[in-house]
Amino acid sequence: MSRNFMGIYTIWLRDVRRFWRDKPRIIGATIQPALFLFLLGTGLGRGIVGAFGNDIQGDYLTFIYPGIIGMSILFTSIFSAISIVWDREIGFLKEVMVAPIARWAVAVGKAFGGSTVAVFQGCLMLFFAPFVNVHINLTMIAALIPLMLLIAFSITSLGIVTAARMHSMQGFQVIMNFLVLPMFFLSGAMFPITNLPKWMDIFIAINPLTYGVDALRGVILGMNNYPLIMDVGLIAGFGIVMIGIAMVIFGKRE
Repeated sequence: MSRNFMGIYTIWLRDVRRFWRDKPRIIGATIQPALFLFLLGTGLGRGIVGAFGNDIQGDYLTFIYPGIIGMSILFTSIFSAISIVWDREIGFLKEVMVAPIARWAVAVGKAFGGSTVAVFQGCLMLFFAPFVNVHINLTMIAALIPLMLLIAFSITSLGIVTAARMHSMQGFQVIMNFLVLPMFFLSGAMFPITNLPKWMDIFIAINPLTYGVDALRGVILGMNNYPLIMDVGLIAGFGIVMIGIAMVIFGKRE
């Protein structure tokens, strides 16, 4: 068992070091959410507040700020799984799979590595809070970090499940774009999820990021559509299912 824990730690450390040394990736992953927040948010804010009326309380940039944090976690988490496809192409994954550790430890290590990177990116977005009239205190940060870790772990596990059966980076990117954009736009990150058509309500309800954004908005702004315990429970349940599937997939022979 100690070998498995060491294997998890080693894989986690490799992913974190790879991210930390890739400064352009850090900069790019920070600028993209910032552009959504200030450029798209400012443009949409001129018309969308009037369209949704009392569903948006206060300034639009303030409203979407938790959603942009969720977007940063989503993009970083799910695309961190692309390293699995890359490692398979260069043969590194095969070497890891024959190491003297349980194969499920590889999936868990990858999940923790991607989660840690995503939480770091989410924390970087907290520095933009003063620019959107949001006050972040230490109590909020103490609640946000484990919440972001839970969201990141669940989404990273989803990416790992997808990447585990992909054999080309091009194919993975197509599938991820097909998943990521609907997950983001149907999460309530950019607009309220009340009084929408019934068919949208279905997709919103089955979207795990919906509950992540709702929990973030509840902690930061005190605005919830669902009880916080429900948000956390559903995100945790989704993460357990996804990491379980990932462990089963990695447990099978390549």
